[in-house]
Amino acid sequence: MLTLYSRMTELLDRLGDWLMPTLARLVFAGVLFTYYWNSATTKLGEGFFGLFNPSFGAYAQIFPKAVEAAGYDPSNLGFHHWAIVVAGTAAEFILPVLIVIGLATRPAALAMIGFVVVQSWVDITGHGLGAADIGVWFDANPSSLIVDQRAFWVFALGYLVLRGAGPISVDAIVRQSSRAFTSSPQPR
Repeated sequence: MLTLYSRMTELLDRLGDWLMPTLARLVFAGVLFTYYWNSATTKLGEGFFGLFNPSFGAYAQIFPKAVEAAGYDPSNLGFHHWAIVVAGTAAEFILPVLIVIGLATRPAALAMIGFVVVQSWVDITGHGLGAADIGVWFDANPSSLIVDQRAFWVFALGYLVLRGAGPISVDAIVRQSSRAFTSSPQPR
């Protein structure tokens, strides 16, 4: 009986090594990819170079109190506000794509965790979310926006940081190509 159990768990371990990183990326794609993509598009300004001319909404979402203090005129904000808005908007486009295709997955997922932490901080301190939206753990209510939902986001991203993208990813293709290149005889 113990031998059967041991064989079964070894099989599940091997399956998990292949399946779990792939599922983590699939869940990210299904739950958060469009969320972040749509959020990023609201920050674009007009025209082809809209990323570099952020919309009013971009400043209002990222720096709500600074926009208010500037009389709701983003031109009254400093260069650093513009740089952060542009970098944040670019990150909302680039990081999710990297995670979904599985390219530079570990650093992209780590950066995305940082993004979620900053996003949560801005939601609480800048947009004034209340206790019900912030929530607490172990309260038998799993529906709070920050502590409950975003804990799952960070967990899935943390899994990708620790385990990588899995076998169905650009990272795996790069790794295989690298192994093939380094193991082949070099010409003299």
